[in-house]
Amino acid sequence: MEIADLLKLQTLVLWSAFAVAVAFGFIAQRTHFCTMGALSDIVNMGDWTRMRTWGMAVGVAMIGFHTMAWLGWIDDKNTIYASGRIIWLSALVGGGLFGFGMVLASGCGSKTLARIGAGSLKSLVVFFVMGFAAFATLRGVLAVLRVNTVDRVAFDIPAGSAVPAWVASGFGLDPTVTGMLVALLVGGALIIWALLGPDFRNTNNLLAGGGLGLVIAAMWWVSGHLGFVAEHPETLESVYVATNTGRMESLTFTAPMAYTLDWVIFFSDTSKVLTLGVVTVVGVVVGAFVQAQLSRSFRWEGFRSTEDTALHLVGAVCMGVGGVTAMGCTVGQGLSGLSTLSLTSMIAVVGIFLGAIGGFRFQMWLLERE
Repeated sequence: MEIADLLKLQTLVLWSAFAVAVAFGFIAQRTHFCTMGALSDIVNMGDWTRMRTWGMAVGVAMIGFHTMAWLGWIDDKNTIYASGRIIWLSALVGGGLFGFGMVLASGCGSKTLARIGAGSLKSLVVFFVMGFAAFATLRGVLAVLRVNTVDRVAFDIPAGSAVPAWVASGFGLDPTVTGMLVALLVGGALIIWALLGPDFRNTNNLLAGGGLGLVIAAMWWVSGHLGFVAEHPETLESVYVATNTGRMESLTFTAPMAYTLDWVIFFSDTSKVLTLGVVTVVGVVVGAFVQAQLSRSFRWEGFRSTEDTALHLVGAVCMGVGGVTAMGCTVGQGLSGLSTLSLTSMIAVVGIFLGAIGGFRFQMWLLERE
C-alpha cells in the first residue's frame, strides 16, 4: 500500500464512521433512546421497558462483535477494553461520577448530542463544559490527579479482561469460538429478556434495541476491518487508521467530545487531523437534526432558571471527568464495552448505575427542600 492509498482509505473510513454515527443519532432521536431515562423509569415507576431496550442493544452488539471475531473480520484482542490490567477503582469511581452527572445534566453524552441536533441550547453548553472537563482529565491537571490516584489501584489478568478469554485460557479452548458461544449465551439471553416484556414489543423499541445494537457492531467493522492496515507504508507496522487510541474503536462520546474541541480550536495546526471520534460526534448531531426536522420536533430550548443552569454545569463536569476516568460513557462502556464482554466495562456500568441512583436521590432531596 502506498501513502496515497492510505489517505484514500482514511477518507473512506471517516465517511463510513460518519454515516454510522448519523444512523445512531437518527435512531436515538426517533426512539428517545436514553439510558438515564431507562434508569429513571425503574427507580420512580418500577417500569423496565426502556431498560429492556438497552439490554437488547447490548445483546445485539455483543453477538455482532463476537461473530465478526469468529469469522476473522476483526481481532477482538485489539480494543482498549481487552487490556489485561483491570483499573477497577477508576471504572467504579469514574462510572459513579458519570452516572451522577448525567442525571443532573438531563442525559448522557449521546443524549446531549442528540438534543443539540433537536435544538437544545442548554445541551450545547453541556457539550462544551463536558468536553473541557474531559480534556483536562485526559491530558490536563486532572489527568495528573487521575493517574496518581485511582488509576494506581488495579490488578492484572494475563488472559485479558474479556470473560471469554478467561474461559478459553482456563479450559484450553479456542478464544474466538469461546467468545462466540458466550456471546450467543449472554447476548441471546438479553435479547430474549427484552422480547418477553409485554410492553416492549413495538416498532420504536425494536428499532432502538436492534438498530442501535447493529450500529455499534457496524462501527466495530468500520474501525476494525475496513480501517485495518496490516503494514503501514512508512512504519511497516499494523495500524487502525483514523483512530485516537491506535486500536479499533466503536462508538463512545466523552473523550471524542474533547478531541472535537481540540480539533476545532487548533484547526490550523496540521498535526490535528480528523479521527473517528470527531466525525462520530458530528454525525450523531446531524442524524438527530435530520430526524427532528422530519418529525417537526425541532425546538429551541434554553435553561429554565439559575439553578437549572448550575445543575447542568455540575453534571457536565462530572460526566467529563467521570467518562474519561471510567474509559467510557453509557455508550462507550455500556454498549461498545459490554459488547466485548470486558470485566472493566461491567464494573464501569455498575458504577454508572449506582451514580445515577445517587443523582436521582439528590434531585429528590432538592425537591423536598423546596
